[in-house]
Formats: sequence, structure tokens, C-alpha cells
Amino acid sequence: MSASAPKKPCEIVLLRHAHSTANEKGILAGRDNSVGLTERGREQAQSVADFLASEKFDAIYVSDLKRCRETIAPLLKKTGSKANFGKAIIEMDYGTWSGKSLKQLAKHKLWAQIQSRPSTVRFPSGESFAEMSLRANQAVLDMASGKSKILVLSHGDVIKSIVAYHLALPLDNFQRIAVDPASITRIRYSPSHLIELNSISHLRSGTAPSRKNPGANPGHSLGGGAGRA
Repeated sequence: MSASAPKKPCEIVLLRHAHSTANEKGILAGRDNSVGLTERGREQAQSVADFLASEKFDAIYVSDLKRCRETIAPLLKKTGSKANFGKAIIEMDYGTWSGKSLKQLAKHKLWAQIQSRPSTVRFPSGESFAEMSLRANQAVLDMASGKSKILVLSHGDVIKSIVAYHLALPLDNFQRIAVDPASITRIRYSPSHLIELNSISHLRSGTAPSRKNPGANPGHSLGGGAGRA
């Protein structure tokens, strides 16, 4: 991966899309562009807009999938900002696993390898974790170049891989990172400093994941999960 260090530090604000219909059903959505936000997700998107409206971004980058477009829409409407929609930070291609139940996928023999050694995994007819991490991180470094502050709206596994890169964590350890729907993570680059991780303090009561039961969604970290029940 190559990128020249920016002449001035850039704050990278990473936002995961809000709660989706796939999150609600426990399905690995992948690149299914029919997946949108739930009512809870739409409320989360409005909370995100209210919280971020006062922040000035040099640029806004958004994964070109419906659930991400719906998440950013309230902020664009509120501020009159424009967004750059693209595929460099799009969800991972899970191949034939896309659209299937996480509970069923967890029974697959490949599941343990995904949790313990994801760097060695390529999804059937899909992308490898290493390929996803490389294209997403290269894209974000390019986006940050020459800018003071950017907003990047993407997906759970993609954001986890970006955080792992800036923490100099091996990709095999990125499953230890939690990124809930509509959460905000902040990184200052360069050099890399993690300022805030998986913050949900901006979400209204009733829309934020509960912290009372951290074991509510055990083992279903693929795709970022639906947050804590």
C-alpha cells in the first residue's frame, strides 16, 4: 500500500450505515442493493445528521449502496452538502455467502477460520479479507491527502479493517474491533492516532445499541453485526 503522508494532519471520521433490514433479520447483506434502513435506522440517520451538521468536512465519501445512501441523506439535506458515492469503500463481496442467515453461516467449517485467521480467507466466488482491506485503506489514504477533515460512510468489516490498519494491528486481529450501526470512529492521520472508536453517544434513546448485554450477539461479527441487542 502506498500513499504519501499528507502535508497537514487529516481527521478521518468513519461512520457505519444505520440499522438495516439485513441487520434486523440477521442476514449477511453483502452488496445487495435492495437492503435499506429500518425505522430504527432512519431515526439513527437523523440523529447522525443532527450531530454532524455543525462539523465542516472538506469532503464526504459514501459507499454506493442503498443503506449508505439512506444514512447520509438527512445530513446532506440538512447542510446542503454534496457527497462522493463510489465503490472503493463499498461492502466486502461475500460471494455465495451473501444474503444468507448468519446463524446458518456460523455452522460452516469456514466460520472458525474467519474469526481466527481472516487474512487467509477468500469467500466462495467473492473477495478476500486482504483484498478488501487493501482497496479500502488505499482509498481512504488517497481521500485524506491534502484535506483537513473528511467523512467516510461505509460498512462494518470495512471500517474495522481501516481501524486495524491505523492501529498497526494484523488483519487477523481485526475481529476484536466492534463497529455498531450508525457509530462514529475518528482517526487523526498522519501519523495515525485513534481518537474515538465506535461512539454511539449521539444516538437518541431507544435507537442506540444496548450496553447492558454485551454477549447478546456472540460470534456474529461477520459483516460488522447488528450491534448489541
